[in-house]
Amino acid sequence: FDTADGLLQHVTTNWRSHFVTTDLRDRTLIRKFVRRPFFMLMNVDAPLVERYRRLQSVRSCSLEEFIGAQDRHVYGNIEQPFAQTETPLISLGDVINLQVINSFASIRDLYAHLDALNLLDPTHLRPTWDAYFMTLASLASHRSNCMKRRVGAVLVRDNRIVATGYNGTPRGVPNCNEGGCGHCNGTTSSDKPLECVCLHAEENALLEAGRDRVGNGATMYCNTCPCLKCTVKIIQTGVKEVVYNLSYKVDDASGSLFKEAGIELRQYIPKALTYLSTSETHEGLSLHIPTIKLADS
Repeated sequence: FDTADGLLQHVTTNWRSHFVTTDLRDRTLIRKFVRRPFFMLMNVDAPLVERYRRLQSVRSCSLEEFIGAQDRHVYGNIEQPFAQTETPLISLGDVINLQVINSFASIRDLYAHLDALNLLDPTHLRPTWDAYFMTLASLASHRSNCMKRRVGAVLVRDNRIVATGYNGTPRGVPNCNEGGCGHCNGTTSSDKPLECVCLHAEENALLEAGRDRVGNGATMYCNTCPCLKCTVKIIQTGVKEVVYNLSYKVDDASGSLFKEAGIELRQYIPKALTYLSTSETHEGLSLHIPTIKLADS
């Protein structure tokens, strides 16, 4: 293809097929592709020393020369910034969908790893409902003003968001991180302890929704397992399923109460990269994808 537009037109017309290109090194070109929902940008990297050893097996190069080339590739040409023909790799982090660290001892092991990643899995580009709502719960937690912990919650019914919540002091009270809660800030003496006045994320979401809007079959997504007090409130409002990511010190007590009330409690663990040992049998990469190139690359 003579131009990126020509390549993009071909891929768009044949979007049900799978293609690979290694010619998109400029952010301006990449920006045209990332708008497409079927485009995935993958970055393959390896430890610095390992890459230097691999280069030495191909051609001779001093360590200083290698590090200089590495810095130009990652950070750009600092001495002549306007002479760059490629976008520095460090500035592409926000558009990379999948990161692969190739520290494997052989091509065979790398292929096994790529097979385990299942590059054609659509969830690399479009998250599952669990991943979607848990990401929103994690985002909500960044609004927390509590001194002790960031917690976010999303209340969902029929895969539609009913309410969100995060932990912090109630309306009209100074934020916890501004001294609004003496308990969290540790400003009370041990002989006169104060109750924490911070609302929990789950409480905020339930209060925002109200019992009528919670309805039957609602699901509560929390980035942290609910405490015992929130568990009681969740049960009372009619939530039928609770999904959490991070464990908490009262998981067992909350789990027992949820079980007794007939509410499903499950932990969501994001999909991790899978590494296979060299003992795994593998005949090669089982992806048959044509590689396409730009003519001027």
